[in-house]
Amino acid sequence: MKYISAVVLSASMSFSAQSAEPFTLTSQDIGAGNTLNENQLYQGFGCAGKNQSPQLSWSGVPEGTRSFALVAFDPDAPTGSGWWHWTVVNIPRQVSRLESGAGDRSGNQLPAGAVQGRNDFGYAGYGGACPPAGDKPHRYRFTLWALNVDRLPIDGDASGALVGFMLHNHAIARADLTAVYRR
Repeated sequence: MKYISAVVLSASMSFSAQSAEPFTLTSQDIGAGNTLNENQLYQGFGCAGKNQSPQLSWSGVPEGTRSFALVAFDPDAPTGSGWWHWTVVNIPRQVSRLESGAGDRSGNQLPAGAVQGRNDFGYAGYGGACPPAGDKPHRYRFTLWALNVDRLPIDGDASGALVGFMLHNHAIARADLTAVYRR
């Protein structure tokens, strides 16, 4: 099954004007529908990756965008509620990319003012893919949210669910990039 980078607008999201260019999220490290590489895999729980967040770039920013948020989520995790791998909010409007490794625990490579929430591994920062051995291929959705506020009241203890709630309440648009991994 092939996944593509796409513009996804929820019916509840509206805005008066949209960029002529589609709102898109791309990566030099991962391709839409492609398998994640060793760099984006978790180090632990039986996985031997480098636990490095991928490089991500975006374009076609919708009018009215005041900041961005980025989340990485595995909807196929056998938890009943998926698995949050990364949440970053308060990315300034003028930023259009994050470099490989920006999601390390220190947060030092993130733009000034950006804040990482807690992933489901239990810490603030990027936690790579590590599905159960022998399970079906899991989808890893990297979603960039264009927001109508400069800042969200999120800190390093915020859960993925709390971040998701805030994003849905301030979204103008979102762009998705989905990769897969199986072990």
